[in-house]
Formats: sequence, structure tokens, C-alpha cells
Amino acid sequence: MAGPLPRATETGIRVHAGIDEIPPEAWNALVDPRYPFLRHEFLAAAERHRCAAPETGWTPCHLALYEAGELLGAMPLYEKTHSWGEFIFDWAWADAYRRAGLAYYPKLVSAVPFTPATSQRVLTRGPDAGEHRAALLAGLVAHARDANLSSGHVLFPTREELPALEEAGFHVRKDCQFQWRNRGYADFDEFLGDFSSAKRKKARRERRRVAEAGIRFRNLAADQLSEAGWAEVFRLLSHTFMRRGNLPYLGLEFFLELRRTLPSALRVIVAEDDGGIVAAAVFYRGSDTLYGRYWGSDEDYHSLHFETCYYQGIEYCIEEGIALFEPGTQGEHKIRRGFLPTATWSAHWLAHPQFAAAVGRYLDEERGHVDDYIAAAAAHSPFRSDLPGAREVPGQDG
Repeated sequence: MAGPLPRATETGIRVHAGIDEIPPEAWNALVDPRYPFLRHEFLAAAERHRCAAPETGWTPCHLALYEAGELLGAMPLYEKTHSWGEFIFDWAWADAYRRAGLAYYPKLVSAVPFTPATSQRVLTRGPDAGEHRAALLAGLVAHARDANLSSGHVLFPTREELPALEEAGFHVRKDCQFQWRNRGYADFDEFLGDFSSAKRKKARRERRRVAEAGIRFRNLAADQLSEAGWAEVFRLLSHTFMRRGNLPYLGLEFFLELRRTLPSALRVIVAEDDGGIVAAAVFYRGSDTLYGRYWGSDEDYHSLHFETCYYQGIEYCIEEGIALFEPGTQGEHKIRRGFLPTATWSAHWLAHPQFAAAVGRYLDEERGHVDDYIAAAAAHSPFRSDLPGAREVPGQDG
């Protein structure tokens, strides 16, 4: 079903074995500017440098909807032979399949590889976007059935996409991340002014410890850091990954390509002392959102992780008027630094009727536990209790 670039007469759903089979300008015309990692350049770099490739368990099979050769809609899609790099955990489902004598892998996953950030999954535009969205989701299910795959999963879609996913037969799963929202702060001190007195003192103490250690920071667009600088940043990222028993998902060549193709969307905050770079954090920037991704250091400075990954990112958002800061998955330690629990979503279609029903019942029960967790986490907000709206939990209803 995959092959060379689409013909001018092509109409209907097509499966592409690589993002480079789709013209970059056509794909990018469908992408919301809030989501830089959905751009053709990002996905192409991951494939060209074998980060998202069959040998890593990510076989591209992107969906595209054409009419007379014009691209009307698309979905980033991969055939997966494991669940690593997804950040939506379905290991128990895979084990249940195994114990029943069934194969859970391979499966289909619509996601941005190694990027647990909410964004469009069904890329459409124009007055017929709803119709095109339904056609693409039906195409995903049809492709899973045609390839005799166990399931199809749409990870971190937007909340607006959930009704179409449910209509297409997907079971919706609720989870949460911790995110920061800009309330129109003039500067970092005004932000801390919204904290309770005790939490404000703790945050200032953390920042002071880093400053007293002689650490300085530079917040750079990707092309403002030399290739040698990126090599040092990648060494720090790799060191931190391996210290936790993992290898980095994305290689140096991937970042160097984005340095060339998406320099304004890829950013790095480097922490330096007189001896050079001692830590770094890598971010992506969309039109109104900053996404924290990777952290690395081989020095043990008190509070340096919090300063580099969180406080420096918040300062940048305030300076640039960026509305939202998503620093990544997990971590209740983010709460005391101003990141509140926020609902995130995934959607799951399983071909086996009995397993699909069982997963649906499980997700209904799980949602209540997630709601309880979000409410409990929000109760630990550092913001003053008299501050209007400061403890609201986005996405808690529904």
C-alpha cells in the first residue's frame, strides 16, 4: 500500500511506509503551530536517523487521506512490537493476551515517538474536517484488521478529538500530567507572589542555592549552540539516561538535524560554571506552549535539576508570553513548583470483542481512581487558597 509520492489522481486512504513519502509542505499544512513535534521535519529526522524504525520497534505506517491527489488529512502511525517510548502503560493488557494464548504485539500506535505531549492525532483542515477525521479513524481500524493486528491506540490526543474516537469504537483512558499555566505574570517574582508564604520561601531558597554555587544559564535556540556544544549536551543526556538503566531514545544526529531544520522550535537551556557546561535541559517550543523533554548532568549540585528544568522554563514562558508549560510525565515533585495536575487522554481499540469489553470496564473503573488522584494532588498546590482559579484542575470534569 505504500510507495512513491501520491499521484495527482489519487483519492481515498493510503498507508505510507515513511513520512518522506508525503510532501513536507502538504503534511505541515495540516499541523497546528502549537505542536512542533508533529511537523514533517521532526518525524522525518526520527525516521532518517533510525530512532523510529523497524529495528527499534517503531515501523512507520502513516495514514493519509487524498482527494484527486490533494492531502486532506493524515495520522502519524506506527506498527509497534513493544510498548516502550509510549508513556501510556498497557503492559498488563499484553500479559493478559499472552496468558490467553494470544498475540498482543504487533499493534498500531498513533503517537509522536518518545514524546508524551498532548497534540493533534487526526490532522485535518477545512469545512469537512469532521468527515475526514471519521474516515481516517475508520482507516486505522481497517488497517489493523487487514494486517491482523491486535489493536489500535491513539496516545495523547486533544480533548476535542475524544468524541470522534469514541464514535469510532475506541475506549477512552484518562491520566494526568503536571502543567504550568501563565496567569499573565510580569516576572518570576510576581509568579512566586501567588504562592503561600512558606512555599514561596522554599522556592527562593532552591534558586539561591544554585546561584550561590556559581551556576549561570543560557537559554538558546538550537542553532545558537554549536555542534560541539550539542555533542556535550547529548553526552550529559546520555549519561543521565544510562544512570537510570536506559539508553537515549533519540540520537545526536537527530538533534543536529533539528538544529538545521527546526532551530526555533528546538531549544536548550545550558547550565555552566567556570569549567563549561555542567547540565542541560532540552525543550520544544510551539506557538503558545513550551514542552520540557530531556535533562542531563554529571555533577551533583543541590536543586540544579529544578532550576534548569522548571524555574528557567517558567522564566522563559513569562518573558515570551507563553501560555502553557508541559514539563513531561510523572513527578509529584512538580506540584510545589507551580505545576498542577491536568487531565491527559488516550484511546484504545481492540479487535478481540471479549478483551475490548474487559478493557472498557477496567478503564471506567480506573477513571474514578484517576479523578481521586488528581483531586488529592491539587490539594497540595503551592498557590494561596484565596487566589481565584489557582487551584482549578483543567479537564477534571468528564
